[in-house]
Amino acid sequence: MNPPSFEDLEAARPRVYAHLRATPLLRHPLLDEWLGCRVWVKHENHNPTGSFKIRGGLNLVAQLTADERRRGVVSASTGNHGQSMAYACRVHGVPCRIFVPVRNNPDKNAAMRALGADVVEYGRDFDEARERVEALAPREGWRYVHSANESHLIAGVGTYALEILDELPDADYIFAPVGGGSGAAGCCIARTGRGARTKVVGVQAAGADAFARSWRGPARVSAERVATCAEGMATRTTYDLTFSILKAQLDDVVTLEEDELREGVRAALQFTHNLAEGAGAAPLAAARRWASRVAGRTIVCVMSGGNIDAATLRSVLCSHPTAQNPRGGDPEG
Repeated sequence: MNPPSFEDLEAARPRVYAHLRATPLLRHPLLDEWLGCRVWVKHENHNPTGSFKIRGGLNLVAQLTADERRRGVVSASTGNHGQSMAYACRVHGVPCRIFVPVRNNPDKNAAMRALGADVVEYGRDFDEARERVEALAPREGWRYVHSANESHLIAGVGTYALEILDELPDADYIFAPVGGGSGAAGCCIARTGRGARTKVVGVQAAGADAFARSWRGPARVSAERVATCAEGMATRTTYDLTFSILKAQLDDVVTLEEDELREGVRAALQFTHNLAEGAGAAPLAAARRWASRVAGRTIVCVMSGGNIDAATLRSVLCSHPTAQNPRGGDPEG
């Protein structure tokens, strides 16, 4: 299981751009005021599936063998990776099955089904759904696509990092959410390959912080459960391929409490007029936490997805009607 090279990211571009356009990298003046720095938002929420994951699916499915296409693919997801696989499989005429946790985001389930995937609910969280797939795939003969341990996925999603560096080669920081870690890993590979001085900072939820604890500590750890509204970051463990890349190349990790994640969603709506899910808004909240570190700098916040369901959005908005304008926050130690 080899990590993708910088050349693999560049080679993924024509496979991705056969079906997508580069996403916008935009400034929002109110967000600059809120964070006290020059903020560019990479709007991966503007992709057809509302998430950055679509890039990885397109790159991977385009390279399946004829036998793999015939057998079809199977994966586990809370929704964004699943939509990526469903979209790419529809484009290339490949059968697709996605296992999701019971009581998963109903809007994401509906989107995957609308794209032609067979959606199966199983387990209490993403990792139980994943373990079920891993038990069934060898017996059923499906091509199992892990949501993180796939070099072609990382190379595909890394194309958004190339787009960032095309426009902002001298950015000081890129803040990217970490669930499975493919997006942040792609940012690290692109940054290193370009020889840029940009620092890549991962963002996690305190209620799902196995990666952050593993990255900071001497050994990898897992959790018994996760508790976060940011389903895109709700993983209980780390994954070999992405963890190895991030352990070696990631510059830092910010761990956010639930109220900070909700504030990020409100800030995205108020200051950028974009609907962001918890993971997609987490980089804004992380930059807010690091306000004194990023003051006066040029930063990029990856709005990785916008697939928040109505019930979660209602809860976020009702918990505090508007985001607050004063600057604040201290750097994490």
